[in-house]
Amino acid sequence: MSCATATKQYATVEVSNPNSRKATFSVDVTFKDAQDNEVDFNYADVKVPANGKATVRVRVLGTSTPVDHCEVDPRATAGT
Repeated sequence: MSCATATKQYATVEVSNPNSRKATFSVDVTFKDAQDNEVDFNYADVKVPANGKATVRVRVLGTSTPVDHCEVDPRATAGT
């Protein structure tokens, strides 16, 4: 994973699918400032092939506070 920066307003997250069927996963990212306070939150959906991996960008929605680091929920929620 890579976090958002001043010039790159999104986090990049890799999602693994250990299942034998393709699935769409919802990825949650919390964007935090240098004091570890939440400044933004967003999610993105990504289709992942069976037993495969896919990369998704999760955008910063809009904050005037600089993003220092990100936290990703380690378990993406599988959808339909």
